Amino acid sequence: MKDLSFSIDEIRSQFPILKRTVNGKKLVYFDNGASSQKPQCVIDIINNYYCNENANIHRGVHFLSQEATTNYENARETIQHYIHAKESCEIIFTRGGTDSINLVATSFGETLQKGDEILISFMEHHSNIVPWQMLCERKELVLKVIPIHSTGELNIEAFENLLSEKTKLLAITHVSNTLGTINPVNYLIKKAHTVGAKVLLDGAQSIQHFPINVQELDCDFFAFSGHKVFGPTGVGVLYGKKELLESIPPYQGGGDMISKVTFDKTTYNELPHKFEAGTPHISGGIALGKAFEFLNNLDSEAVIQHERALLAYAEEKLMQIDGLKIIGNSKHKASVISFIIDGIHPFDVGTLLDKQGIAVRTGHHCTQPLMDFFQIPGTIRASFAMYNTLEEIDIFIAALQRSIDMLK
Repeated sequence: MKDLSFSIDEIRSQFPILKRTVNGKKLVYFDNGASSQKPQCVIDIINNYYCNENANIHRGVHFLSQEATTNYENARETIQHYIHAKESCEIIFTRGGTDSINLVATSFGETLQKGDEILISFMEHHSNIVPWQMLCERKELVLKVIPIHSTGELNIEAFENLLSEKTKLLAITHVSNTLGTINPVNYLIKKAHTVGAKVLLDGAQSIQHFPINVQELDCDFFAFSGHKVFGPTGVGVLYGKKELLESIPPYQGGGDMISKVTFDKTTYNELPHKFEAGTPHISGGIALGKAFEFLNNLDSEAVIQHERALLAYAEEKLMQIDGLKIIGNSKHKASVISFIIDGIHPFDVGTLLDKQGIAVRTGHHCTQPLMDFFQIPGTIRASFAMYNTLEEIDIFIAALQRSIDMLK
């Protein structure tokens, strides 16, 4: 097994952007929760596609089309095996995690009836709030929200009280993009299934941090974005159980999602093509497959331990700064830290950190209801990836202290 702590320099060498400078300083990239950087193998395969393979897929008998089709479908199988889906047809390529959730809101949403209930939590990203609000308005459904504790953990007792025979879907984040909270999704899924509800997991903040097994989780849907898991932007995945995907109508109409078209009636294609209308982001799908190949070559347990060490070290250092408060103190967290500083606006801190070559995220992180819960305008968020180091955290802490001294 590989020792990631020993090979961190090797891993960093595969991410070319980490070699650049920003404002005359060596880049320290702590905005991985927004988008991760890309290894050279992902960059190379995108370039190779457009230089050597560019052709539409699933439609041509010529060599380039067949080659591109094979590579695209091989990427689907790579992702299938990585998340342990039963069949590759359960892997639907989308434009991203948001598109995946909207697909479910539209297609599964068509099966719901007036008065049915959808359950989400207080810590959801806007992309797992707004589509359900739109669906509820359209179909006269009821949206219910699971409250959280001040620690940033889900209120399990409230969840159990909200769950009922009227609940048709639980749509919940696996890991909070703002708090880093890892939700007890195994329990939530099992409990939701006891009342016949389906479960969608927003995995946009979990799949890059630890292995996912959708069969063990027994979730009905699992959505994530490519650009947060070392792949390109503009592509994502929706996993869905085969029988469920077959039972719901398609998301969009057009080419490739059809079996036969007449002016009287259209017959839809088989999975996964039923949900992939039009020419897809071919290079993106192939590159996303390459990103998962990259992950497959790593020791996942070493990645987990390395990121835990980053989180623990950063929290220890941050808590030594006067006037600083960490928002979200769940017992189980991914490598994400949100914090505020007494009397200082997060935007001002982020601006000064940028001048020192450090990229963090400031604002509400597309979780405005969560900010309202904590009665704050926003936070400073540092989110770590496998290629970050303890030394970078030291640089960050020193720069943060300098920024605070300038602003007070």
